[in-house]
Amino acid sequence: MSRDADAGLVLGVNLQGFGQRPAAWRTQDVAATDLLTVAFWEDLGRTAERGLLDMVFLADHPAWSDPNVRAYGLLEPFVALGVIAGATTHLGLVGTASTTYNDPVELAERTLSLDTVSGGRVGWNAVTTYDPSVSANFGVARNPDRPERYARAGEFVDLVRALWASAATGATVHHRGEFLTHDGVLRVPPSAQGHPVVFQAGGSPHGRDLAARVAEGVFAVELTPEPAREHLRAVKRAAATYGRRSSDVTVVPGLSLVLGSTEAEAHARFDHLESLAPDGYALRALGTHLDADLGGLDPAAPIPSSILDREVDPVTYGPSLGYHETVVRWVRANNTSLRDVLRGFGGYGARIVVGTPEQAADTIEDWYRTGAADGVNLMIDEFPRGLETVVDELVPILQRRGVFHREYEDVTLRGRLAARRHAA
Repeated sequence: MSRDADAGLVLGVNLQGFGQRPAAWRTQDVAATDLLTVAFWEDLGRTAERGLLDMVFLADHPAWSDPNVRAYGLLEPFVALGVIAGATTHLGLVGTASTTYNDPVELAERTLSLDTVSGGRVGWNAVTTYDPSVSANFGVARNPDRPERYARAGEFVDLVRALWASAATGATVHHRGEFLTHDGVLRVPPSAQGHPVVFQAGGSPHGRDLAARVAEGVFAVELTPEPAREHLRAVKRAAATYGRRSSDVTVVPGLSLVLGSTEAEAHARFDHLESLAPDGYALRALGTHLDADLGGLDPAAPIPSSILDREVDPVTYGPSLGYHETVVRWVRANNTSLRDVLRGFGGYGARIVVGTPEQAADTIEDWYRTGAADGVNLMIDEFPRGLETVVDELVPILQRRGVFHREYEDVTLRGRLAARRHAA
C-alpha cells in the first residue's frame, strides 16, 4: 500500500511522566510534585492541541514502582485525562485500563462519563496486564496465563460495549459468560461520538485477534518498516474476517524521539540523557524484552545466540509476545556488540530517531506513505520541553509535506479517525 499526500496521518503522543528518558526530570526546570498538579497536565494538553495532535495517551501501572528509578505517572489515567479535557476542546484523550483488574460496569461508567463531558473525545486502551507487581497489589497470587487473560478480555470488552449501547437505547443488558455476569443498564447518557473509541496494544496472536474483532485503534511496537507493513496488513485483513472493513482499524506504532537543531546536537543530548539514567536501566529493559539476565555479558561481544534463539512459552511468558519477537528480530540484525545494541535500543524497544526534526519527519512520512503505519504514537524524550519542540518544529514540516492536517476535521476522536482512514 502506498499513499499520496492527503493529510491523513494520525499523530498521538504518549505522556510518559516527565518524558520517555528516565532522567528527563533532571534536565528540566521541574519539581517531582509537578506530576500531581493540574497545571502540569493542562499545559501538556494545551501544547498538544496547539500542534493539532489527534490524541494524548496515558499508560497505566497500578502498582508501586521505585520513584528513584524514574519520575513516572502517579495519577489514575482518566483523572489526568479529565484535567486535560477541561483545558482543551478537540484533543483526543486515550487512557489505559486493565480487563483483568477492573470491574466492567464501573469502567464503562467511568469512561463514558468522561467521554460525555468532553464532547466525545475519549478512547480506552484495553490491556490484560501481566506484571506480577500488579497482581500482588490487587491481592492475587499470580496473573492468569495469557489464554485466560485474553478470553476474559474479550468477554469484558463485549460487556462494556453492551453497557455503552444501553446508555443510548435504555435496554437492560443481560450477560452470562464464563467470567462475568451482569443485569442492568448504564445510567450515563451517550456522548457526542456515541461511546469511547476502543484501542488495543497486544502483539501476540491473542492480542491481534482481539484487536481485529473490537479495536478501532491499535498501538503497535515495530522497529523496522517491512515487519510493520506486514503487521498492519495482517490486522486489517483479520478485521475483515469479523465482518468489518479493513479501514475500520487505525494502526499507530510508537516512535521515540530525541531531537536537536543538528544531528550532532541530538546525539549529544541523547548521550547526556543516558549518562544521567539510573545504572543498568537500558540493560534491564533490554533483558526484560529478551527474557534474559544480561548482567554478566561482555559489553564488547555480541549477545550470545543461546539467548536470541531460546523460545519463550507463549502461555506462561508474561510480557508482550509481539514486543519480544520484534526486539529479538532487531537484535539479530544489529548484534555487533552488546554495547552497540544498547545504544540502538535507545527507544527501550520502540523505534527511535535521534536527529533533527527534518529527519524525524523523513521517518514518519516514509512509514506513512509506504503503508507501515496509519500514524505514530510519539514517545518524546522530555515533557514539557520536548513536546514544545515537536509542536513548533516537527508538526509544521509534516504539514508542509502534505501528510498532516492544518485544522481539526471533527470535534470527536472517532470522527477524526474515520475521516483519515485508509483501506489496506
